Parts: sequence; C-alpha cells; structure tokens
Amino acid sequence: MISSLQNPKVKAAVRLRDRRARDRTGQFLIEGYRELLRAVENCYPIETVFYCPEWFQGRNESELLERCRAAGARLLATTPPVFRKIAYRDRPEGLVALAPQRHRTLDAPGPCPAGTPPLYLVAESIEKPGNLGTILRSADAAGVTAVLLCDPRTDLFNPNTIRASIGTVFSVHTVECASAEARAFLARNGVRLIAATPHADMTYTRANMRGPLAVAVGSEQYGLSTQWIDAADATVQIPMFGQVDSLNVAAAAIVLLYEAVRQRRAMAGP
Repeated sequence: MISSLQNPKVKAAVRLRDRRARDRTGQFLIEGYRELLRAVENCYPIETVFYCPEWFQGRNESELLERCRAAGARLLATTPPVFRKIAYRDRPEGLVALAPQRHRTLDAPGPCPAGTPPLYLVAESIEKPGNLGTILRSADAAGVTAVLLCDPRTDLFNPNTIRASIGTVFSVHTVECASAEARAFLARNGVRLIAATPHADMTYTRANMRGPLAVAVGSEQYGLSTQWIDAADATVQIPMFGQVDSLNVAAAAIVLLYEAVRQRRAMAGP
C-alpha cells in the first residue's frame, strides 16, 4: 500500500502528464476502466497498475486487475489521497496504468480481412488531443484498416487522447509518419485518395469510395494542406447549410468514413 505522496513511483507517474517526460521515458498513462480493459483485450503490454478500491465504479475491476497481473503487470495499491494525486481526471475510476509507447511504421500497414479492400484515414497535422482521440474512436467504429497520422502536432499518448478514444488507441492500427511518406505508401499500393475540403465542387456522396481508398482530413485551423489536395484523385465537400463553413475534423472524418462503409456494403450486397 502506497500512502506517501512523496513516493518516487507516484512522482514518476505524475510527471508523465507532461509530454517531455513521456518522450524521455517512452512511457505513458492509461487511466480508466474501459481504457485499461481495451489495452488488455488488445494484448498491449502493461508495466504497472496503480489502483484504489475506494474509487472503483463497480465494473469488475478486481477481475481486470487479475488479468493485468497474469499479463505481467505489477499491481500497486494506493490510498485515496495518493491515487487522487496520480489521477488525471476530475472523476477518478481507481485505475491508472503505466505502459511503454509503441510506434508503428508503414512497413506493417494494418490488418485487412480477405476480400475486403483497405480503407485508410489520413489525418494531417491534428492539433487537439480530444479531436485525435475522437478520430480514433470513429475509425474503430468504421472498421478502418489504419489511421495515418501525418505531420502530427499533438501526442498520440496524451492522456486526453487516450481518454477521448475510450481506449480505441489500442485497437486501431495507427501510424505516425510524414505526409510525403504516407503519399508514397498509398501510391505504391494503388490506393485512391479522396481529400476533404470546403472548396471542392463535388459533394462527398457523389465520390466513388469503393475499392482501395484513403480519406484525408486536415488540421482544425487550416484544413488539408495543398500538398494533399493536389495529390488527391478527387476532392469532396460536406454540404453546410448554416453559418459555419466546415465541420469539426473528427465529425467530418466519421461522415466520410461511413459513406465509404455504406458504398462498400451496398456493393457487397445483403
């Protein structure tokens, strides 16, 4: 039982809220029951789990802890004040884990069921961790082959990214890369590219989204850069009928992905 707020392990965990500490140590925090459960279900390595039963929400936390222990994690019980210091959220759930960062490359582009054309989501220069997490959650829901995070401006392992993704950061094959690398990969593999921009003439529902496809969305402030728009096989826009000229990037991503899903399911038949 860790009861001291000055415990070195506690201090080290708290420092991981800062990106510099995450980059230096190669570790990050996983907070919350659903997030930790998805990490375990997807065989993501867990090093340490801080837990405090007083904060549990009645979600089979004890069973999850045993699964973590069986997978090799070290379990450390804490007092409520100590856990409150470690926790990032306003409403802690009694579980915070430390895990090593894993960075995927384009050499392993992600799983794709046999007979199903790949579907990639390109997200260029996303700035906000909450948007990135929501994009990953949407990508998981739509069953994408992989998310290509191009020239990222936020941290895939930011606690807010993990939280907004509800742990789908562990289920979605995510690659961090430069835009030039991603475009070369898509071209090399015969993947058509559709770029989303408010300035396009074609509505997204008119675009052909069957076959190997990548859908590209851009940063919150500036949208897609010209390098992606110029490289696209087609540019599309989502019609806007109010005063704003574009959707939030995460909302735009899910609209486009589900149109691709709709077209592919219609092509496949009942």
